[in-house]
Amino acid sequence: MKLISFIYVFIGAGFGGSFRYFLSNFLAEKISVLFPYGTLAANFIGSLIIGLFIFNFAEKELVSNNLRLLIAIGFCGGLTTFSSFSIETLNLFRDSQYLLGFVNIALNLLLSFIGVLLGFLIAK
Repeated sequence: MKLISFIYVFIGAGFGGSFRYFLSNFLAEKISVLFPYGTLAANFIGSLIIGLFIFNFAEKELVSNNLRLLIAIGFCGGLTTFSSFSIETLNLFRDSQYLLGFVNIALNLLLSFIGVLLGFLIAK
């Protein structure tokens, strides 16, 4: 592996993580702090972007490997938030918010899959 590959992933992940932080705070202010809408939105948006990017650009070899590392691995990896999703879901269960916990699981899984599927369909 080349050091430059790690640098592209590092930069992309920094932007992805920063965007996730912004999105989570923005949605908490605008909608609610009771449900983790920011994580849900980040997982959906990241899944949509990676679906579009991989199936439209990378599969057709329209982008360089470095740009694929920057966007698909770095940015989307930094943006999507499985660890945040897991701790937020656990906290909902710990707070006896069982219905919200299960809704959070279902929506994150469903919307992340739909995001990748939409990216695939749009690219085709």
